[in-house]
Amino acid sequence: MIAWALVTGVAMATSGLSTGQAVGLGLIGYAGAAQLAALPFLVSGAPIALPIVSALMVNLRFVIYSAGLRSHLRSLPLLRRIAASYLVSDMGFVLFLRKGPPLFSAPYRADYYFGLSIAVGLTWHVACTVGIFAAAVIPARWGLDFAGTLALLALLVPMLVRRPSLIGAIVAASASLALRGLPYRTGVLVAIIGGIATAVWADRKSIHQGAT
Repeated sequence: MIAWALVTGVAMATSGLSTGQAVGLGLIGYAGAAQLAALPFLVSGAPIALPIVSALMVNLRFVIYSAGLRSHLRSLPLLRRIAASYLVSDMGFVLFLRKGPPLFSAPYRADYYFGLSIAVGLTWHVACTVGIFAAAVIPARWGLDFAGTLALLALLVPMLVRRPSLIGAIVAASASLALRGLPYRTGVLVAIIGGIATAVWADRKSIHQGAT
């Protein structure tokens, strides 16, 4: 997680954002993949709706995470639930479900969630900020602006073992190349939508074929 946060910080700092903008995006976004997905739109001067929609689409998995956490956190007051939603993370979600329910009764699971999630969040933000400031002193010839792409590939490749994911990735990549001339890099957004739709269609088709 520290390595991923460092890479994200470096990628933001070398993309053309100012230091203040990169730090602000890291604090507000708190999601490496979404931050990197929004970067092309932010640096190209695209309408603000485009990076927001792009980040939301990349972060659709957090809807599933929230559903998994609902039974453990739904009794909390509204403000604590809002805080809990900001603190949701891939690592925190997995660790909480693995350790929280077996070890703690209901009244204490929320405390465990907040303690764990705050520790994860602080680790991420510190490492991401270090990456932002370190990028300013690292020579450009090191090519660390490409580190974000390499990190995304490392996350993407293991997901391609399933046929629907592979088909969706091929469609998204092809559409992104074909539509790269669209203004404000909106071709990327169209490619994301097309890839997700194709993967969902392929997944449903495989389920239907398995049932028959």
